[in-house]
Amino acid sequence: MATTDRGIELDDFDLKILDIVQRDNQVPHREIGQQINLSVPSVARRLQRLRKSGVIESDCSVLNPGALGSHVTVITHVSAENEAVELLDAMKARFEACEQVQQCYYVTGDVDFILIFCVRDMAEYTALTRSLFFAEGNVKSFRTFVAMERVKTTLNVPVGLRA
Repeated sequence: MATTDRGIELDDFDLKILDIVQRDNQVPHREIGQQINLSVPSVARRLQRLRKSGVIESDCSVLNPGALGSHVTVITHVSAENEAVELLDAMKARFEACEQVQQCYYVTGDVDFILIFCVRDMAEYTALTRSLFFAEGNVKSFRTFVAMERVKTTLNVPVGLRA
């Protein structure tokens, strides 16, 4: 039995369900039930509880960026000029509002933020740096890393299945 940071108890059935649906959230309840030896109504109830409790944050489809014309992945380290809470919150809001920012992490260490961008080309990224980093302010410096190849991209979370 595992307990989440929200105090939700998860048994082995819950963990197995989570492992299946995070890989493909369109697996029918019947198929999930067959895989883990659980009835269809029980699978449905558990999934409803996991969604309502926030263990499952959302159900979505993962799109192929290249198929939609976004061929470049850019990882950017951003250092803030001033670490006043209201200025950092403004940066967070700005990064969160930018649709090309796929992920944004406020981190410890030599930089303050790590951003993952999905853009059509370097011209689009350059325009974004001008608006996000220069025009809006509070950016001391940033470093850009262009991904040469997507080796692994996932948001899957290890669910701690026991052997």
